[in-house]
Amino acid sequence: MMTCQTPYILLLLCVGVSAVEVQRPRGVPLSKRQFYEENKPFTCLDGSRTIPFDRVNDDYCDCQDSSDEPGTAACPNGSFHCTNAGFRPGFIPSSRINDGICDCCDTTDEYNSGAACQNTCREMGRKERESLQKMAEITKEGFLLKQQLIQEAKRGLEDKKAKHSDVQISKKDLENMVEALRTVKETAEQPEKEAKERHLKAWEDQKAVIQMEKDKARMTEVFPELDDDADGFVSVAELLSHSELDPDSDGSFTEAEAQGLLGGVDQVDAVTFESVWNNIKEKYISESNADTPAPVETPTEEIREPASDNDSEQYPEDDIPDEEEEEEEEEEEEDDDQDEGDYKSPPTTQTQEKKDDDDEGTMPPYEQETQNLIDAAQKARDAFDETEKALREVDDQIKNLEKEISFDFGPSAEFAYLYSQCYELTTSEYTYRLCPFNRVSQKPKFGGSETNLGTWGHWAGPEDNIYSLMKYEHGTGCWQGPNRSTMIKVTCGKETVLVSTSEPSRCEYLMEFISPAVCQEPPNPDSALHGHEEL
Repeated sequence: MMTCQTPYILLLLCVGVSAVEVQRPRGVPLSKRQFYEENKPFTCLDGSRTIPFDRVNDDYCDCQDSSDEPGTAACPNGSFHCTNAGFRPGFIPSSRINDGICDCCDTTDEYNSGAACQNTCREMGRKERESLQKMAEITKEGFLLKQQLIQEAKRGLEDKKAKHSDVQISKKDLENMVEALRTVKETAEQPEKEAKERHLKAWEDQKAVIQMEKDKARMTEVFPELDDDADGFVSVAELLSHSELDPDSDGSFTEAEAQGLLGGVDQVDAVTFESVWNNIKEKYISESNADTPAPVETPTEEIREPASDNDSEQYPEDDIPDEEEEEEEEEEEEDDDQDEGDYKSPPTTQTQEKKDDDDEGTMPPYEQETQNLIDAAQKARDAFDETEKALREVDDQIKNLEKEISFDFGPSAEFAYLYSQCYELTTSEYTYRLCPFNRVSQKPKFGGSETNLGTWGHWAGPEDNIYSLMKYEHGTGCWQGPNRSTMIKVTCGKETVLVSTSEPSRCEYLMEFISPAVCQEPPNPDSALHGHEEL
């Protein structure tokens, strides 16, 4: 008799139409036939005792391991072997023997119950063989596609390595160019800086002259204002009439202090007044300004119209606005405004320049020679910035290439084609998006923000098939729970598609992803189309 040695996917392809059954006690699998020899004492399989063979299947449990009653329900922990010729053999608990329910498709478990059982093994075997044959064909086609993916990945890897070498050369050239342009830029910026400083210095000097002239004109206006008796002198008494000139601002402007401002004398003429003006010009308030009263802000009350009869209709009794509440809200808003206004940022350069322009005119344009230096320096800066940007882009390109070249895309890089791709699955509520080696996300179908279900972590399958599971972790945190994570189960198929999603545990998702990259080479069934290991 032939023994079939194929994986489960082709197990039923090994079932033949006819074979000779090997005689053995009911309920004994073929693998244990040698322990049950007629006309010889039977030793319990656990070695605990030996009994006469006629006590095997006598409906009385002699062995602690139930091995003497494989075909009866005598032992509570026994098991019955269903031969199931034409289908898959299997085991059932011995308690199901002769219970009136057909558990074995070959009906051997109901040999003494009178149950009307029909042998359905061959029909079940036929259907499963058809299903498994179809799966075998898919596996075969998927494996052929996998070989193409491997070849494409191999070519892609060679291209990336070649590109990496070319980009490295480009990077070296750009580095040299950046350094050369840096020298050109710095060389052009030095005369530009010096020319700008000269121009600014000339403008500052010009502004100082303008200010000095304004200051002198102002002093000429102030002298007659202080000279109350128009005698051509400003005296201590006349100075005392301007309390704002008190040097220490203590509220007591004394004659001694006034005399001190005049340089220790009792009065000064228009010529000597210039030295006095420097001491008082920051505090002096013009008499013309002092005579003009400052506008007084009077508080205004909000004018409210008398309530009409319609007011009660517009505002239900419980909803009429509370004036006190409105006032409190307004006060809070004012407080907020004050809080925000506590810190006042210094005027920007543009603002300050505008103020200076108002006071002293606008800085004149650069001379043509200076402008030419500025243009040359700016041109050098632009060239340097553009080349430096190109160098950064090349650095990023190199990093991305090195990441792809070193990435674990499977034993033969068969999963490399998934890189930079995304696949979606839409359910009644959500659209799920899987971007292999990047992230998994979930978005409500009818609007709402996207939720991160995990970013790429690592391959997480068992040791003998590590590339069958993808682990994505550190997703968006659940409310009072862990961060979301997703396990992607990769199964063999001719297409690349995301087919299902579930949430077995809170915030832990499970998705099934079909890809030819995981298909294994199917065994050749030609040598095992006949026979059954349990006949």
